[in-house]
Amino acid sequence: MGLLDTLFGNKNDKIKDFQSRNAVIIDVRTTGEYSQGAIPGSKNIPLQIINSKIKEIKKLNKPVITCCASGMRSGSAASILKAQGIEAINGGGWLSLSKKL
Repeated sequence: MGLLDTLFGNKNDKIKDFQSRNAVIIDVRTTGEYSQGAIPGSKNIPLQIINSKIKEIKKLNKPVITCCASGMRSGSAASILKAQGIEAINGGGWLSLSKKL
């Protein structure tokens, strides 16, 4: 186990933990990007409108795994959700995340 895993925990383990608790996968790419390929069962809520969907996301009452193309926008989305009291983790790019699920 590396130093970063010790400090921050292993991301794959966190993703598996979230999955075991029926996490919702929110893809924060644009609608156009999402339509070109996405994780089956994921919800598309573009980063630009995620603030307006906080109540809707809270009603799901589930942890959230965010993803995008590379992990930058999903990192921002996870931070926004955490600041609103939603348990969230940045899953990174959707292609690499899909291989971990």
